[in-house]
Amino acid sequence: MKLQQLKYLLAIVDNGLNITAAAERLYTSQPGVSKQLKLLEEELGLQLFSRKGKSLGGITPAGEQVIERARVIMQEVENIRSLASDYYQEEEGSLSIATTHTQARYVLPEIIGEFRKRFPKVGLDLHQGTSEQIADMIASNDIDFAIATGSSDLFSELMLVPSYRWDRSIIVPKGHELTKLKRKITLQDLAKYPLVTYVFSFGGQSSLKRAFADQELEPDVVFTARDADVIKTYVRMGLGVGIVASMAADCADKKDLQVLEAEGLFPRSTTWIGFRKDSILRRYMIEFVQLFAPHVSAKKLEQVRAARSQSEIDALFDDVDLPLRVGCAEGIIEAA
Repeated sequence: MKLQQLKYLLAIVDNGLNITAAAERLYTSQPGVSKQLKLLEEELGLQLFSRKGKSLGGITPAGEQVIERARVIMQEVENIRSLASDYYQEEEGSLSIATTHTQARYVLPEIIGEFRKRFPKVGLDLHQGTSEQIADMIASNDIDFAIATGSSDLFSELMLVPSYRWDRSIIVPKGHELTKLKRKITLQDLAKYPLVTYVFSFGGQSSLKRAFADQELEPDVVFTARDADVIKTYVRMGLGVGIVASMAADCADKKDLQVLEAEGLFPRSTTWIGFRKDSILRRYMIEFVQLFAPHVSAKKLEQVRAARSQSEIDALFDDVDLPLRVGCAEGIIEAA
């Protein structure tokens, strides 16, 4: 039994048992309505209407009871739709986000500020951690959205929406030898100095580590941290040359640090925002996604939710030039 069949049944009754009029009201064909009515009667094993030739003559006693219950069912369907609409439109609730320090410190403040203006009654919980810690939060169902870079193998249960790309930047104290080069910095140059970088960058199959290995170089990593601000602190101490995400190159750092571009030295990274396939996205959640990734239209988000695999989601963005995030006042370059 299908809801469509009950809908057709009630349309027939409400149009004076005139199947043609019912079909017109439903914007469908008369044979289609007749077929669904026949299938419904066959499935129930009941005759719902008496017949006069090819026309319906009246409602049988069994038909009266079925129609009565069908009205209750269809009213409940409308109630559910209304509930879903109200739920979607709600502007009160909570939003829990798990992300890395770099996202929380350098990317999200402006986005969250705008989000709070639009939805002042929505409570926000921001959790910071490594990719592994974020995956644990997701596993415990404590998080609505996860925001991270790479590590997709840790988030197989999420739908990952590509949001923007970024490069790495090199940070050194003002007057450092690398600032005096009259050419573009190479990996050979960096390999001559002690390096300070993210703790995860040299674990496993890090793209940063591979970049050195591809040129048969062994970087001298003397200090690692999860926090870009901590990395800068130790660069200021003279511990080594810092390598951070380009977004972490803050304008305030120019007082005593110099930022050197590393575009092309390392593979460009892609940050994503992810959520569970069975998530019910309220309007304020959808708007948060669009604030974080403005290229994701409502239609594109529906296509993401309909996708059966991450590869299908990735294919949706094959022809999309993701924004490129850079540091300091440069902000965002619209196309990477």
